[in-house]
Amino acid sequence: MSWIASSHMARRGVSGGKANGCHRLSEADQGAFHYVYGPYAAPVMRVAPGDVIEVETLDAFGGAVRTEEDLPSQVLHMPYVNPQNGPIAVEGAQKGDVLCVHLHSILPRGPQPAGTTALIPEFGGLVATPQTPMLNKPIAERVKKMEVTPEGVRFSERITLPYEPFVGTIGVSPEIEAVSSLQPDYWGGNMDLPDVAPGAVLYFPVQREGAHLFIGDCHGRQGDGELCGVAVEMPATVVFQVDLIKSWSIPGVRLETEDFVMSVGSARPMEDAARIAYRDLIRWMVEDYGFEESEAYFLCTQAGRVRVGNMVDPKYTLGASMRKAWLG
Repeated sequence: MSWIASSHMARRGVSGGKANGCHRLSEADQGAFHYVYGPYAAPVMRVAPGDVIEVETLDAFGGAVRTEEDLPSQVLHMPYVNPQNGPIAVEGAQKGDVLCVHLHSILPRGPQPAGTTALIPEFGGLVATPQTPMLNKPIAERVKKMEVTPEGVRFSERITLPYEPFVGTIGVSPEIEAVSSLQPDYWGGNMDLPDVAPGAVLYFPVQREGAHLFIGDCHGRQGDGELCGVAVEMPATVVFQVDLIKSWSIPGVRLETEDFVMSVGSARPMEDAARIAYRDLIRWMVEDYGFEESEAYFLCTQAGRVRVGNMVDPKYTLGASMRKAWLG
């Protein structure tokens, strides 16, 4: 039996984790892509809890960086990056509920080399940025293209890295504000967290009727921190299943896999992101796993783990996790 049967989605969801209808959202069906998360765009699709959706996403550059000669500073129209599919409305979703997204698969699509990474002036973890300005000159701009298949990411003639895909940007609409798709926070957004991978179930706090799910910015792989600010960006076909947990109040994004549960925090400075994530993890352990708060605090101190999603976006993202083996 799959571990999904014991997940929060299966035990508490409206559809009990069971798949129902199927939908497909192609690039052509999407039409205009979105560059903000917000409640003002009309849904491109309506689905029910339990439905499975196949979506064709663009890469973070919207396909504009086609060759290594296409420098981002010349071919991109900032801030129109990180194009998002959606919004997808989920029947019955109301503020105070939780939207569940179970990721089934992520596959590269389009011609090879499908993967793109880049060094972009005033962007990245080891350079001066508009938020941290310096007098030194920006790093030289460069684009690197890579072949990406399920067999691996061909980094160079010498190195082929494992294919470890994930969704970089995914989340629900805030209640009133419209926010750049480059920004992560309690609604999800541009978390760039490698754990948002096939097999994982994500939990988002619904802020408006229908939830309005956005998704895009898939990666072939990424190291912790997304150091230069650009992972192995790729257009992708993503298959996922949605469900709905009624009247479950959570403050931000949570994630579950077969082996661990994770709470996600996004903030600057990075220690605040860690505090947000660990505080919610401790409260989750108290609410759903029977821990007394101080015992959960002790256990996180001795056995908790932190995953750095990004250290380059307007807010940094960290995931604090606990192995299910220790939760009883």
